[in-house]
Amino acid sequence: MESPEHRAEPSFDATSVRRLPIEFTGSGGEYFRIWIVNMLLLLVTLGLYWPWAKVRRLRYFWGNTLVDGDPLDFHGEPGQMFKGWALVGVLFLLYNWAGSVSALADVVAFVALGLLWPALWRSSMAFRLGNTSWRGLRFRFVGSMREAYASLLPLFLVALPLVLLGLWVPDEPEAPAPDWVGWVFLGVMALAVCVLPWLLWRMKAYQHRHYALGPLQTDFRASVRAFYGLVLKPLGLVLLLVGLAVGLVVVQLGTGLEWPGKEMMGALAIVPLLLVLLVVFGVTPWWTARLQNLVWTKTGNSQMRFISRLSFRSMLWLSLKNGLLTAITLGLYWPFAAVAMARLRLEAVHIRSIVDLESLLAADHQRPAEAAGEAAGDFFGMDVGL
Repeated sequence: MESPEHRAEPSFDATSVRRLPIEFTGSGGEYFRIWIVNMLLLLVTLGLYWPWAKVRRLRYFWGNTLVDGDPLDFHGEPGQMFKGWALVGVLFLLYNWAGSVSALADVVAFVALGLLWPALWRSSMAFRLGNTSWRGLRFRFVGSMREAYASLLPLFLVALPLVLLGLWVPDEPEAPAPDWVGWVFLGVMALAVCVLPWLLWRMKAYQHRHYALGPLQTDFRASVRAFYGLVLKPLGLVLLLVGLAVGLVVVQLGTGLEWPGKEMMGALAIVPLLLVLLVVFGVTPWWTARLQNLVWTKTGNSQMRFISRLSFRSMLWLSLKNGLLTAITLGLYWPFAAVAMARLRLEAVHIRSIVDLESLLAADHQRPAEAAGEAAGDFFGMDVGL
């Protein structure tokens, strides 16, 4: 059977294609009032208000996201989300406690948490989609639990050597580790770099092949090769700059000049800062734009597909502007930055459809309560991050 990524792109008759725009109507001033209240209540409740704060944020952003002129809506209940949030918090507390007991207990807790995490991840997506609607019709996430575990297989391949390595770590901090432990750790890190693009592709494929609205379900046609290019290009650039910095040190030592020279020390002192600025304001906007365009333009089916045209130049300018104003205002500009970024990214996407949406909605305007109940009952409505 031909794999999804090698299928031909769906063809459209130009006379029947309808373009559905996506607009964002939120404003920084409106969201600032929601954000500042959320922050104050989070401080007063020592973080316990987080599910309520998240629901308020999602309802604001969803309600201001218009698809073909009609807004999305979010129906999740804070109390339901609090159960999932509390369970995740307990799991991490147990993991941290196990690490203080012994290396073996730490490994056992790590394995247990790792085995549970794909189920939580899948539940989070089912909850988020099942509680999102458009024109009264709920979205659905139809990925299975088995596929969730299979999609995270590369992560397990990297985690297994780390788990085995943890068994060799002595319980006493002053006890020396075997000499080969460092080499094994470096090998695992190299393996992680090699499988990271594969992992990202499998995760995105699992997500974007299982979005559904009524009878329509999406497919995902991006190739794993595209994800390797997306990951390795910026990584190669960063490694090249680090190599140049190391090369400067080698040249300094090779010339027999006094070490450390004042000029060399001054140059090397700003290298870490330049690398951070490059990653935050250069690599990150490029990565964000390329990833969004790749993932969403390859998402759809024979009746409907997404098109993303997010510009790197626009992302770069907005990232610089948001970063500067957020720093100047000591963080108070952050809500305005979040709204501006949401507008840029959402309005770079539109939908091409050959299906009659009115007929679709009329034929499948059913079971919203059932869909919500199914998502809510799935691991307590966990919302670990979509």
